[in-house]
Amino acid sequence: MSLPRPIADSTPSLLARGYGWLPDRMRRAAVPLVRARLLGRRAVALRGPDAVRFVYDERNVRRHGALPEPVRSTLFGHGAVHTLDGEAHRVRKAMFLSLLTSREGIGDLVGHATGAWDAAAARWAGQGRVVLFDSAAEVLTEAVCRWSGVPLPASGAGPLSRDLVAMVDGFATVGPRHWRARAARRRRERWLARLVEEVRDGSAAVPEGSVVDVVARHRDADGEPLDSRTAAVEILNVLRPTVAVCWFVAFAAHALHRWPEHRDRLVEEARREDRETGGAYAEAFVHEVRRFYPFAPFIGGLAVRDLSWRGRPIPAGALVLLDIHGQNHDAGLWDEPYSFVPERFLDRPVERDELIPQGGGDPAAGHRCPGEDVTIALLRALSVRLARLAYEVPEQDLRIPLRRVPTRPRSGFAVTDVRPHGG
Repeated sequence: MSLPRPIADSTPSLLARGYGWLPDRMRRAAVPLVRARLLGRRAVALRGPDAVRFVYDERNVRRHGALPEPVRSTLFGHGAVHTLDGEAHRVRKAMFLSLLTSREGIGDLVGHATGAWDAAAARWAGQGRVVLFDSAAEVLTEAVCRWSGVPLPASGAGPLSRDLVAMVDGFATVGPRHWRARAARRRRERWLARLVEEVRDGSAAVPEGSVVDVVARHRDADGEPLDSRTAAVEILNVLRPTVAVCWFVAFAAHALHRWPEHRDRLVEEARREDRETGGAYAEAFVHEVRRFYPFAPFIGGLAVRDLSWRGRPIPAGALVLLDIHGQNHDAGLWDEPYSFVPERFLDRPVERDELIPQGGGDPAAGHRCPGEDVTIALLRALSVRLARLAYEVPEQDLRIPLRRVPTRPRSGFAVTDVRPHGG
């Protein structure tokens, strides 16, 4: 089975168009499968719940060898769970699921985050200008370090939060952002590898059952412990995505500014139900933030054999892309997909393979992000606190450029005259 060679590589177009590249290609093609070439490799792109199930089936698509080196050296790390398949992936993934899916563990992390937010909000009241993106990153860094057993550096959460943000911010670009991401990963992998070695030799103590403790003691499918550098990679794969929730916090602030009617409803629900983390409407608001705002443009893997998708051939070894951004804005799945309507999630259940801002499939068996429940819980609690926070929004650039991956409000969403809890 073979494909006709595309005329030109699509990588420059992807870098120029960002989130719009793949949805535009699929809209113009008006067929269920789009062909392209990325980084010199043949590629096909799919969309829709059936495509999610197809792509996340390891009999069809594998991750090993699919992630480009720039992504491994910035976002995920070499040897990370994201690069594994089969039994090796399932055993490593089980470690993450034990840490990131228990109700008690998530509740503890949310408690650390809300406590750190409340303390930070009291400080913001004395500052002239606060950039919510940066400040939320520091709050989340402090929270996840305390929860995971990672000692906060003597310099505080700021430098570490900037490094964790840099790893996400620079994975899909070239130039200074990318090189900052590489440097940040090298620096933090060395630091955490030393911590793992100290925990193993008894010179450092961490709470039993904490992330550091579990990763340091973990044995892979071959029965061997992780080398200290890979252990550091996997600890970062808990810290980094938790801190990346700051992207969604900035988007939530953007939504509350553009559509302030949601602020009153979030506050009223929390007051009525006496729930600090909000109820059904807060969760619907979180789902709509994750659907409406751009986060991951797509994910990819390699076809493990000659395949066929709706009668169209996919050759073995081709890069198979799942159009995440396009699916989250697909008029075939969502009424008024470019309107911000949290109520849509009060009227319908959240289907696993329809709403896929952090990937699809079964988190227990496949490559779906195991921290998705953590993201939802953190964002629900922080959205309620954000709605209760009184502040002014000064003149700034609140545009969200779709050419930039990952994107965010240009200004990071700056506020002034902060009054905690609407005081």
